[in-house]
Amino acid sequence: MTLDSTHTLDLARFRQLFPVSDCLSMGDDFCVINLRYDRCLDILSHPCRFDGFLAFFCISGRMKVSINMTEFDVVENSLFINLPGNIIRVSELEDSQKECLNFVVVAMSKEYMGGLKVDMGKLIEKGMILLGNPCFILEKDEVEMARRYLDLAAGVLGSNFMYKRESMSSLLSSIFYLAGGMMERRMAAGQRKDIAPSDRSKAVFDQFLNLVSEYHTEHRGMAFYADRLCLTPKYLSKLVKTASGKSAPDWIDGFVILEARNMLRYSDIPIKEIVSRLNFPNPSAFHKFFKQKTGLTPLQYRKS
Repeated sequence: MTLDSTHTLDLARFRQLFPVSDCLSMGDDFCVINLRYDRCLDILSHPCRFDGFLAFFCISGRMKVSINMTEFDVVENSLFINLPGNIIRVSELEDSQKECLNFVVVAMSKEYMGGLKVDMGKLIEKGMILLGNPCFILEKDEVEMARRYLDLAAGVLGSNFMYKRESMSSLLSSIFYLAGGMMERRMAAGQRKDIAPSDRSKAVFDQFLNLVSEYHTEHRGMAFYADRLCLTPKYLSKLVKTASGKSAPDWIDGFVILEARNMLRYSDIPIKEIVSRLNFPNPSAFHKFFKQKTGLTPLQYRKS
């Protein structure tokens, strides 16, 4: 399924939404933002899809970030990485959390990321790990290394050096390998928090979520996902409930609501077109579904 760019934020749009002063950028390809709490952050309390690479390095404070409905606690000295195409949402912060919040945000367009000299085959396994574990706390030596890399990146971006773009490309390629090494280090040390592959319910649940993430705008019935996984709908429902504590239909509906909120909030797509894209039979069915899940009509949500 190809996602329409009209309701996907690229880096240019991302920078427009977050007009912070402490931002070093290289056009609409790459930027580093030293971020403290700002009211513009509140817009991320609404789900959005970012079509690029996004990383948060937490210097102080904490916040909860959801990726495709799975919530992660981003705390001091942790690194959070979001891959292109995911739906991201930041939970609303309490006043006490706002005061001490300090993050370095690294954002990169998908096109620029694709041009880096990185052996993606070497890093693909680590990338798959990130799908389930996008947030991890750095060891002391990793924190120091991350700070040095970020300082170097900021120095290059803020300079008038010749070949700045080429220098940044080489530096960012190095950063990708560094992150891959951190992943491999955790694999070797057995620090992953995944349930063992022998756990049938967790393995099936991960496959189910990947399928729902890809096909939720086309298929909301259990039969499709059960068929793709070569299981009966009843058995799939049981495994999903065991692994997550939530029913499979709730997961599917949750993804659909995220997608609907994303389009209503970040695009001017007519509601009747959203109805079609989400494969509802008519506007009335979508209106009823959305209000049941959110307490608001689609139009009320768009105007809120």
